Amino acid sequence: MISTDTAEFRTQLRAWLDENDLTPPPGTHSLDAHIQQFFRVQRALYDAGWNRYGWPEHAGGLGGPDILRAVVGEEVVGRRLAEPGPYSMLEVLTPTMIDYAPADLAAEMVPRLLSGEELWCQGFSEPGSGSDLASLTTRATPRGDQWVINGQKVWTSFAQFSQRCILLTRTGDADTPSHQAITAFFVDMDTPGITVRPLETMHGVDEFCEVYFDDVVVDAGRMLGKPGDGWQLAMDLLPYERSSCFWQRIAYLYSRFDELIGIVKGLGTASDSDLGEVYLALHTLRCRSRATQHRLASGQRLGPDTSIDKVLLAGAEQQFYDTVRDLLPSVIELDDSEWRTEFLYSRAATIYGGTAEVQRNIIARRLLELGKE
Repeated sequence: MISTDTAEFRTQLRAWLDENDLTPPPGTHSLDAHIQQFFRVQRALYDAGWNRYGWPEHAGGLGGPDILRAVVGEEVVGRRLAEPGPYSMLEVLTPTMIDYAPADLAAEMVPRLLSGEELWCQGFSEPGSGSDLASLTTRATPRGDQWVINGQKVWTSFAQFSQRCILLTRTGDADTPSHQAITAFFVDMDTPGITVRPLETMHGVDEFCEVYFDDVVVDAGRMLGKPGDGWQLAMDLLPYERSSCFWQRIAYLYSRFDELIGIVKGLGTASDSDLGEVYLALHTLRCRSRATQHRLASGQRLGPDTSIDKVLLAGAEQQFYDTVRDLLPSVIELDDSEWRTEFLYSRAATIYGGTAEVQRNIIARRLLELGKE
């Protein structure tokens, strides 16, 4: 019998993970391999019930406190059984489906995501609408009981592996205020008219994609919420991106920090201050994120305060990998290793999920009430 007491749940989960070897196969560091490993882990967790806890029963979960999801994510990612990127999509998109989709659609689809049967992506950013999301131009036009979608998205993570997309579009006429003219849809990625083009970044991984929508027909029953609810959906989704997802990423960074300590002890290249500063940054981030997880678990609605989490994450991640570069001479520059790939990826920490500049503006205007100047 699995306990829903947080401490006992963690103890039981750790024992189960010790008994069930889900370690990735050796030498598989490609994005394709990471996705397949993610599916493998999700299937095993779902069959045993672990990753159904913390989700409501009406959507295929087993109930229990939301904090149990954070426990599962921390243990799985902290053990390097799954990468934080694919795993994060669960915490971003599942709450959105539960809150905004018709109940029967959520009950049908959420178990597919939790079980690793499917992966979903998030169609928000556009070439001219990144941080300024309200200016998006992908348009959905009504046609009877259907909507016809035309436009382009970019920086869509894992779109080439995804079966579904939570998509923001513009609806309404020219007189409709921007924030009231955004509507969300749940779109099947194999719908005719959708073209996915992976983008390889400087760290050599094609995690992001361009996605084109040319006369894509979607049934009205796939609308999430009502016409014009898209902006509120995005505002509800983004705090999950900057809270629940970060808990797994922090676990990943701690696991890499432990590896770094083991390496530099053997090399004798680090002082206590080098590692101490990184630990302080990671621990500060973890303390902040822990408070956020507990607020989320208690039913509080997250808002602009999660921008603080995002600023701390970006700073800690970049400081950590800058320290890796300093303590492992030439590894970043010359070796084709995970350290090099991760260092390059960390450069985007102040961009993805909302740029550092935008997050600081949110903190200044909406939390400190400093105004626009």
